[in-house]
Amino acid sequence: MNTPGLARRLASILYEALLLFAVAFFAAWVFLFASGGRDATAGWLRLALQLLIAAVYAAYFLSCWLRGGQTLAMKAWRIRLVQVTPRKALIRLILAALLLPISILWALFDRDRQFLHDRLAGTRLELA
Repeated sequence: MNTPGLARRLASILYEALLLFAVAFFAAWVFLFASGGRDATAGWLRLALQLLIAAVYAAYFLSCWLRGGQTLAMKAWRIRLVQVTPRKALIRLILAALLLPISILWALFDRDRQFLHDRLAGTRLELA
């Protein structure tokens, strides 16, 4: 995989960030509606909101990766996750959440331009 492929994957990450903002906004709106509009900026409500958003993100990524190897952003940029199983998808999700900045730097030096979290999880991104 070449450097233009890396640029395409980075653009996909930026697009994904915009989509995740919308997903978090909607999840927060549903949460605030369900909680009767109480202040969710402190205490246990804040923690519950953060856990809900994390769960929604996890459900989004895992369901997309396991149903076809692509999120909406990956479809737009013609990128597919391959060699994925439920276990590998969960490992990839956790590692990506913890290591994303390091993973991006890693891809600059990796012989196949793969992200570190893909190497560690045993998955691979392919360009269509």
